[in-house]
Amino acid sequence: MTETTKPFHLPRHKQLGEPRLKFGRQDSNAVDVHPLRGLLDHGPFSQLRLAGVPNPIKIAFIGQEAMIGRLRHLATELQGRHEPKERRQFLIPYPGFTRVFGASIAPADRSTWITLPKEIDDQVSESDSPHRELADVLTSALSSLVAHRHSFDVVILGLDEKWSNAFSGDDHDDFDLHDYLKAYAASAGISLQIVRGGQSQRALDYFCRCSVMWRLSIAIYTKAGGIPWALADTVPNTAYIGIDYALRPNAGPTERFAICCAQVFDSDGAGLEFVAYEADDIRIERRNPYMREDQMLRVISRSLSIYQRRHAGSVPDRVVVHKNTEFRRDEVKGCLSALSSVRDVELLQVQRRHGWQGVIFDQPKSANKYPSLRGQVLPVGENEALMWTQGLVASIGSPPGYYKEGKGIPQPLLITRFSGRGDFFDLCHETLALTKMNWNNDGPYTQMPVTLEYADTLAQIVKRMPKLEARPYPVRLFM
Repeated sequence: MTETTKPFHLPRHKQLGEPRLKFGRQDSNAVDVHPLRGLLDHGPFSQLRLAGVPNPIKIAFIGQEAMIGRLRHLATELQGRHEPKERRQFLIPYPGFTRVFGASIAPADRSTWITLPKEIDDQVSESDSPHRELADVLTSALSSLVAHRHSFDVVILGLDEKWSNAFSGDDHDDFDLHDYLKAYAASAGISLQIVRGGQSQRALDYFCRCSVMWRLSIAIYTKAGGIPWALADTVPNTAYIGIDYALRPNAGPTERFAICCAQVFDSDGAGLEFVAYEADDIRIERRNPYMREDQMLRVISRSLSIYQRRHAGSVPDRVVVHKNTEFRRDEVKGCLSALSSVRDVELLQVQRRHGWQGVIFDQPKSANKYPSLRGQVLPVGENEALMWTQGLVASIGSPPGYYKEGKGIPQPLLITRFSGRGDFFDLCHETLALTKMNWNNDGPYTQMPVTLEYADTLAQIVKRMPKLEARPYPVRLFM
């Protein structure tokens, strides 16, 4: 008796179109796949809202005397025109802050220019804990601005590379100066922009000023309360939630997780607030934390309340929750209990690290010039698919398109659904769209959806907050 061999068939593959963004004109044509071009042609999304961005946006400064001068020059640069010197397939000329955003920027009152003393150079170089020494000086400067909180909108703090040995702790001190300062400023309700100089890759010295101006201007506009762009083709009345975890510094391996839950966007592009929840008895399995049913219920309930507060008490028709670890049974039950009044709930695990890899072959033994196309989806199970969020984008730049990665083989994301009933390709397209919503970035997309990018950033900063209050925080304070 011979055994019949069945041929192997790959599951159906699909190429998703590049998601569109919407901007600041009440016009169905005010959309674009290119974020910078859309801003220039249609203005920022905030123009559609009654609560406008301050005009001018007032900037406070912190730095040593020479640094203050450089920061003021940087603010002046933001008002000028700059031509791209890199990434010309994507980067477009920067025409000046006012031309892009319809608002100007200006130095705040001199009382908000905090000049750091020269003596801190010696204090930092001679200290046994230079990172703590520098952190104390800088948080003291931020503290002095609290009394002038209504005189400025954003603080630009300049870090000199001569202090680089104080930017992080040693092997026994889990310290990151950037995150520490962000946590301190957020606790005080201050929007902080940190810039560094001294190396060619830093904002003060980078050779392509056009790139710096686009990135910095979008960040400052957002930190002043603006919304640059929103998603154009989402399901109405949808809330997106991202969950990530971070261990408190100097805690035991199973203690004091700061669970950060970010209510990132609703279907109209609003939101950007988050809640954080702390617990002492998080379950740890293979270094991954998992919540009990009651803990997950509490986190999701708080996130839902943020949506309701912004929407006159109404409940969303649909909620999509992203997590980078699997949803255990208790976590699924907690989510569904908290969202019992929501018609459609999608629970998705989005993994960056897994064992899958792939490249395109146009024909047998002949690989494509570009290893992947952004938007490729390859199902590997009934509720599981690989999706490439990196790769060639044919709709940006001149043919064949823009390949942001330049070299290397991009790895796909592995998306697994634990609850939900929507079309899986639609879910993938929605996740792809969320990779275009990181406003602290001047590129066309990031690898991960903003739900998880922000949740990870928030978790790392939140664990360093001196006092974590049980209230929503605007995400712009942590960007």
